[in-house]
Amino acid sequence: MASNRLFSFPDPVDEISARLVAGGVVLLSVLALVSGWSWLVGLMALGFIARVATGPTLSPLGQLVTRVVRPRLAVAPRLVPGPPKRFAQAIGAVVTTSAAVVALGFDERVVVDVLLVGMIVAATLESVFAICLGCKVFAALMRVGVIPESVCERCANLRA
Repeated sequence: MASNRLFSFPDPVDEISARLVAGGVVLLSVLALVSGWSWLVGLMALGFIARVATGPTLSPLGQLVTRVVRPRLAVAPRLVPGPPKRFAQAIGAVVTTSAAVVALGFDERVVVDVLLVGMIVAATLESVFAICLGCKVFAALMRVGVIPESVCERCANLRA
């Protein structure tokens, strides 16, 4: 049972926490872009993979946000469905893992920089404006039937 809980994603998700994590992704992406530190791109990829697998449980950035930053904010939680946020984290995992492979394996800085700029744009939209591009893709995939309604019944009800 404990391992089942370890590898689960929260549902619902506090959107404030998600936006704070996205702000951390912006900062890490800018640092990786400016510094050229390929190892940081690899760490970012591991963070995304951890968040897809366990939400904030195994993610250092997720832990910082949920245990240190979020409790200090006097803002009411805004609960949103978890599956679209997990999907968005999975997109981040694919992008940062691709960037890490290119950075560490092929040393193609231009490709890495383009991927990092994409992360900066997407994470800034989430953190500053509460616009989750991954969530929008998730909703579009639900509309066309690629993602079944059973994955997120609340999302399906929101569409109706």
